[in-house]
Amino acid sequence: MSTPSFAELVGTDRVRADAAARSLDVEIITRPAAGSLVEAAELLGIEPSGIVKTLVVKRADGSFLFALVPGGRKISWPKLRALVGVNKLQLPDAAQALAATGYERGTITPLGSSTEWPVYADSGIVGQRVAMGAGAHGFSAFVDADALIAAFGAVVADISEPE
Repeated sequence: MSTPSFAELVGTDRVRADAAARSLDVEIITRPAAGSLVEAAELLGIEPSGIVKTLVVKRADGSFLFALVPGGRKISWPKLRALVGVNKLQLPDAAQALAATGYERGTITPLGSSTEWPVYADSGIVGQRVAMGAGAHGFSAFVDADALIAAFGAVVADISEPE
């Protein structure tokens, strides 16, 4: 019996398989839906900045990248464009994000993505244990941000601004 590829696995199983392949410790927990960042942080027992949004960003050439941004902040487009060295970046629509990652919005993580895209992490997540999407609704993945950054060879920079 052959081992299934990440793309053949679903949701949290893809996250777990990719984390194991990268020797990355990930704790996946179930959680109820939250109506806001503050409510989500309370449910998880962490500060809002400890929730990392994984945003899929589309380049003009049709390729993508992941931007990891702490809760309470948003992408600074001028900073990210300058870092990536391009004039145009945009957030894809939900269907494009799903096609690019295999994950629905609200569940996206670089772990187990159907395509491995470059990862850019905001410097605000360094040194923290963070919660992020876990590949399926109703779940969060806790991971050491520094280990995640190392596992993906992520570029770390100031790429965000307050929401």
